[in-house]
Amino acid sequence: MVKDLLDKYSAAVPRYTSYPTAPHFHSGVDCGKYSQWLSTLSAGQSISLYIHIPYCDRLCWFCACHTRHTLKYGPIKTYLEALFVEIEQVGARVSAESKVVEVHLGGGSPTMLRPEDMVALMAHLRAHFSFAEAVELSVEMDPNDLDEGRFDALAAIGLTRASLGVQDFDPVVQKTINRIQTFEQTKSVVEAVRARGVTSVNCDILYGLPHQTVETLQSTVRDILSLAPDRVALFGYAHVPWMKKHQTMIAEDALPGVGQRFEQMSRAASMLVDAGYQAIGIDHFALPDDSMATAAREGRLRRNFQGYTTDAADALIGLGASSISQLPQGYVQNMAATGEYQRMVKQGGLAAVRGIALSTDDRARAAVIEQIMCDFGFSFAELRRAFPQDAELIITEAKVFAGSDRDGLCSIEQDYFALTRVGRTFARSVAAVFDCYLSNGKARHSIAV
Repeated sequence: MVKDLLDKYSAAVPRYTSYPTAPHFHSGVDCGKYSQWLSTLSAGQSISLYIHIPYCDRLCWFCACHTRHTLKYGPIKTYLEALFVEIEQVGARVSAESKVVEVHLGGGSPTMLRPEDMVALMAHLRAHFSFAEAVELSVEMDPNDLDEGRFDALAAIGLTRASLGVQDFDPVVQKTINRIQTFEQTKSVVEAVRARGVTSVNCDILYGLPHQTVETLQSTVRDILSLAPDRVALFGYAHVPWMKKHQTMIAEDALPGVGQRFEQMSRAASMLVDAGYQAIGIDHFALPDDSMATAAREGRLRRNFQGYTTDAADALIGLGASSISQLPQGYVQNMAATGEYQRMVKQGGLAAVRGIALSTDDRARAAVIEQIMCDFGFSFAELRRAFPQDAELIITEAKVFAGSDRDGLCSIEQDYFALTRVGRTFARSVAAVFDCYLSNGKARHSIAV
């Protein structure tokens, strides 16, 4: 039965960190439109900032992020000059009454920044945006980049959450994906950030990697549990070599099949739950007193381009090459190529090249898809209240899907569309039912399990 469902519902679909998804962005949303949208942010609206550092000193072959390999600091320094200009120009367009409540440094490897540049970056953000009194600051970390000076700089700029990519500690798997990172290195980072007052640590684990087995993954999970992270993300490896050419370095015959991926995911998830972690959405786990676990229990869990989050800001502003902004009017993405991004910023201050303005139907479907991904269901009554003009068509689609469901994926009770325990495994596939763009696009996606 499980094998039949895996064969049927593991087709490639989006991860739904947005709706409409990025392949449907277009050039009609440009710097002028972006500038206009930024200027409408007003007093009382909160802002989350994402800063993209698109450089790594090694290129992990599994990675699907927008990043470049460099062993020299010169390109990073030049990039920061452009980034600082963009910060100034975007900040000038945003009301001083709009407060920043969260900052996320991602990449790439933001921990490649020299200590003085970490401090300068945060100072520049504070100089050009109004910050709330208490701000969450999360940073993606590569243990191979870190030293005492960088740890001290991270503490000085107010780090509150450290996010460490682990993937798998097995040396064969690590060699195959070009990600050499020992357990001892990872442990030392966790200890160093906690010693400096960081109270939240997240670890990312991947399943579905080349040469990975249930046994290697279980060993990795045991090691991770010994560190007692506050959150764990259990992601399925997305093999998309048509998008990321360096993934061609991974032999496809070394990748586990769909059934093996499902077993790896199931075993790892069981270990985390048995250890006291609360399962959240399709791929996150958190200790019961963590803010994400609390948000999930209270129906406040959100999903954006960083995945599951407690971030409830009214707008997400992306800064840096390839970064995406989520504004009340729609989505905007910056130029991805770092050289062209720098040229655009230095000439005009902004680097927006594509995006999409949201229709009311888009907003309604985005709400439904986010609730399916976060809460595994949605209320017809709440949808009607929030989107009175667009709700009925979506509700009809839900009823048609539920009525034709012969696999026990969902049910409708008291005007609530809910995924069953079986259906939760295929939440991405169920969410795709409500995606009216999916059949019209040419984008290719990773498999859904």
